[in-house]
Amino acid sequence: MKNKCIYPNVLTTEITDDSTVLTLLVPEELLYFDGHFDQASLLPGVVQIDWAVYFGQKIFDYTGEFSGLEVIKFKDVISPNQQVELTLQFKENKNKLLFSYQSDSGTCSSGRIVFDKEEGVARGEV
Repeated sequence: MKNKCIYPNVLTTEITDDSTVLTLLVPEELLYFDGHFDQASLLPGVVQIDWAVYFGQKIFDYTGEFSGLEVIKFKDVISPNQQVELTLQFKENKNKLLFSYQSDSGTCSSGRIVFDKEEGVARGEV
Protein backbone atom coordinates (compact mmCIF):
# COMPACT_ATOMS: atom_id res chain seq x y z
CA MET A 1 0.00 0.00 0.00
CA LYS A 2 1.32 3.43 -0.97
CA ASN A 3 1.69 6.19 1.60
CA LYS A 4 -1.18 8.65 1.37
CA CYS A 5 -0.57 12.39 1.13
CA ILE A 6 -2.85 15.35 1.88
CA TYR A 7 -1.38 18.13 -0.29
CA PRO A 8 -0.67 18.46 -4.01
CA ASN A 9 2.77 18.78 -5.54
CA VAL A 10 3.64 22.42 -6.25
CA LEU A 11 5.28 22.48 -9.68
CA THR A 12 5.68 26.25 -10.10
CA THR A 13 4.92 29.45 -8.22
CA GLU A 14 4.42 32.82 -9.92
CA ILE A 15 4.08 35.85 -7.64
CA THR A 16 2.87 39.20 -8.95
CA ASP A 17 1.97 42.44 -7.17
CA ASP A 18 -1.58 41.36 -6.40
CA SER A 19 -1.78 37.59 -6.82
CA THR A 20 0.05 34.29 -6.74
CA VAL A 21 -0.45 31.45 -9.20
CA LEU A 22 0.56 27.94 -8.14
CA THR A 23 0.75 25.14 -10.69
CA LEU A 24 -0.28 22.01 -8.82
CA LEU A 25 -0.16 18.33 -9.66
CA VAL A 26 -2.88 16.45 -7.80
CA PRO A 27 -1.32 13.11 -6.83
CA GLU A 28 -3.13 9.83 -7.37
CA GLU A 29 -2.18 8.70 -3.84
CA LEU A 30 -4.07 11.60 -2.23
CA LEU A 31 -5.87 10.50 0.95
CA TYR A 32 -9.03 12.39 -0.05
CA PHE A 33 -9.64 10.21 -3.12
CA ASP A 34 -10.34 7.16 -0.93
CA GLY A 35 -14.07 6.50 -1.25
CA HIS A 36 -14.75 9.71 -3.20
CA PHE A 37 -15.91 7.96 -5.48
CA ASP A 38 -15.33 4.33 -6.43
CA GLN A 39 -16.30 4.71 -10.11
CA ALA A 40 -14.23 7.85 -10.75
CA SER A 41 -12.21 9.66 -8.08
CA LEU A 42 -12.68 13.38 -7.72
CA LEU A 43 -11.25 15.98 -5.36
CA PRO A 44 -13.85 17.07 -2.77
CA GLY A 45 -14.75 20.76 -2.76
CA VAL A 46 -13.94 21.10 0.93
CA VAL A 47 -10.36 20.00 0.15
CA GLN A 48 -10.07 22.62 -2.59
CA ILE A 49 -11.09 25.28 -0.05
CA ASP A 50 -8.69 23.86 2.56
CA TRP A 51 -5.80 24.01 0.09
CA ALA A 52 -6.64 27.61 -0.80
CA VAL A 53 -6.55 28.55 2.91
CA TYR A 54 -3.35 26.54 3.50
CA PHE A 55 -1.42 28.08 0.60
CA GLY A 56 -2.95 31.52 1.17
CA GLN A 57 -1.72 31.60 4.75
CA LYS A 58 1.78 30.52 3.68
CA ILE A 59 1.96 33.13 0.91
CA PHE A 60 0.17 36.13 2.41
CA ASP A 61 0.83 35.38 6.09
CA TYR A 62 -2.53 36.68 7.31
CA THR A 63 -3.66 35.95 10.85
CA GLY A 64 -7.44 36.38 10.79
CA GLU A 65 -9.88 33.67 11.87
CA PHE A 66 -12.06 31.92 9.30
CA SER A 67 -15.48 33.59 9.17
CA GLY A 68 -17.26 32.26 6.08
CA LEU A 69 -17.45 31.60 2.37
CA GLU A 70 -18.84 33.75 -0.44
CA VAL A 71 -19.78 32.99 -4.05
CA ILE A 72 -18.34 29.47 -3.96
CA LYS A 73 -18.75 27.74 -7.33
CA PHE A 74 -17.73 24.24 -8.36
CA LYS A 75 -17.90 23.98 -12.13
CA ASP A 76 -15.69 21.04 -13.12
CA VAL A 77 -14.10 18.07 -11.39
CA ILE A 78 -10.46 17.77 -10.38
CA SER A 79 -9.20 14.21 -10.83
CA PRO A 80 -6.11 12.20 -9.82
CA ASN A 81 -2.91 13.12 -11.70
CA GLN A 82 -4.50 16.31 -13.02
CA GLN A 83 -2.52 19.52 -13.27
CA VAL A 84 -4.35 22.68 -12.18
CA GLU A 85 -3.47 26.30 -11.52
CA LEU A 86 -4.53 27.79 -8.20
CA THR A 87 -4.73 31.59 -8.32
CA LEU A 88 -4.83 33.35 -4.95
CA GLN A 89 -5.40 37.02 -4.09
CA PHE A 90 -5.70 38.45 -0.59
CA LYS A 91 -7.85 41.58 -0.34
CA GLU A 92 -6.37 43.10 2.78
CA ASN A 93 -8.97 45.87 3.11
CA LYS A 94 -11.80 43.29 3.11
CA ASN A 95 -10.01 40.38 4.86
CA LYS A 96 -10.90 38.07 1.96
CA LEU A 97 -8.90 35.44 0.15
CA LEU A 98 -10.02 35.01 -3.46
CA PHE A 99 -9.25 31.68 -5.08
CA SER A 100 -9.70 30.02 -8.46
CA TYR A 101 -8.68 26.59 -9.71
CA GLN A 102 -8.17 26.39 -13.49
CA SER A 103 -7.49 23.39 -15.72
CA ASP A 104 -6.97 23.06 -19.45
CA SER A 105 -10.76 22.87 -19.84
CA GLY A 106 -11.52 26.04 -17.83
CA THR A 107 -12.46 27.01 -14.30
CA CYS A 108 -12.88 24.10 -11.89
CA SER A 109 -13.88 26.15 -8.84
CA SER A 110 -13.69 29.64 -7.38
CA GLY A 111 -14.83 31.76 -4.49
CA ARG A 112 -13.95 34.02 -1.59
CA ILE A 113 -12.91 32.96 1.90
CA VAL A 114 -13.70 35.55 4.57
CA PHE A 115 -11.67 36.15 7.73
CA ASP A 116 -13.13 38.06 10.69
CA LYS A 117 -10.04 39.97 11.75
CA GLU A 118 -6.56 40.56 10.55
CA GLU A 119 -3.49 41.72 12.40
CA GLY A 120 -1.23 42.43 9.47
CA VAL A 121 -0.23 40.86 6.20
CA ALA A 122 3.27 40.12 4.99
CA ARG A 123 4.35 38.10 1.96
CA GLY A 124 5.35 34.56 2.87
CA GLU A 125 6.94 31.72 0.93
CA VAL A 126 5.59 28.50 -0.54
